[in-house]
Amino acid sequence: MSPSPARVSVADQAPAGCPLSPPLQVPSSRVLQETCSYIRSLHREVDDLSERLSELLATSDMSSAQAAIIRSLLM
Repeated sequence: MSPSPARVSVADQAPAGCPLSPPLQVPSSRVLQETCSYIRSLHREVDDLSERLSELLATSDMSSAQAAIIRSLLM
């Protein structure tokens, strides 16, 4: 007999004081899938912000002092 897949309850993931009734059982594979999806969306946001920042740094409207401040914040 094979072991049953691990299950993570939604209540285990909920912030303290968050009323959940009754706790739902969620397969760990689903939690992993949603986590990976969220990480991919964060990567897209970072890529978009990186592109916007590159465009901002490339504009001639920004003074070299402003660009230096932004660069120092990123390092």
